[in-house]
Amino acid sequence: MDDYESILLVKSEVFVYRIPPRSTNRGYRAADWNLGTPSWTGRMRLVNRKNECILKLEDKTSGELFAKCPIDKYPGVAIEAVTDSSRYFVLRIQDEEGRAAFIGMGFGDRSDSFDLNVALQDHFKWVKKEEEAEKEKEEGKPTLDLGFKDGQTIKINMKITKKEGQEGINRPKPKGGSGNLGLLPPPPGGVKLAPPPAPASASTSPAAPPAPTSNVDILGELSGAPSNPMAQPAVAGGAGESWGDFASASAKPPPPSNPPSGGSGSGWVTF
Repeated sequence: MDDYESILLVKSEVFVYRIPPRSTNRGYRAADWNLGTPSWTGRMRLVNRKNECILKLEDKTSGELFAKCPIDKYPGVAIEAVTDSSRYFVLRIQDEEGRAAFIGMGFGDRSDSFDLNVALQDHFKWVKKEEEAEKEKEEGKPTLDLGFKDGQTIKINMKITKKEGQEGINRPKPKGGSGNLGLLPPPPGGVKLAPPPAPASASTSPAAPPAPTSNVDILGELSGAPSNPMAQPAVAGGAGESWGDFASASAKPPPPSNPPSGGSGSGWVTF
């Protein structure tokens, strides 16, 4: 488990430059390097081993180690950005004997340098959280005692209004179960109520009752007179004009009370 490495970032192409010694404390400038002719080109791997961050420069084909840069913090002395570009850095490489040297490293794309910055920042944030967790574990985190002491009581003020507390008590319950839906039962015995009378229309007049049949009409049919009394001329005299016509129409004497026995049907009088 000691040789286990966690890979944080891999870039397939990086450029390595020989850099002159720094003349001032202002920082390194990539313009002072011979950027057109890099000293070495290979692959970069950023790994974590036993909480130690190491930047390795390896051959693209064989994977042979060219140089390694242990990084204890970022930003720091181990890896430092130049002042005139965001794609180039100055690395402090070390060998197995502990000897150190400074070289220049650069990327062809600006996004590659951005990925390196983010990977280093995330790694050291994680290392800081791990250290804080180990420190709390060793010192012991104080726990809160939320239990009641002897004789300690609490008071709860529950404000329940009349409307809220008695809303379900005073509510009337429906009778006859929940399926009636408040409908009244039918009347006993199947009594049927008469329908209401139809309202009389204002535009139509009530129908006139049929005229009674008078004796004049009956006698007129027997005597051959016209049946319509309205066809006769009106005669002054009021209601007795019809009877006057009937009396004047018969010129023959009335039949005898005892008809003679000799003839059958001779006693009938034709009107």
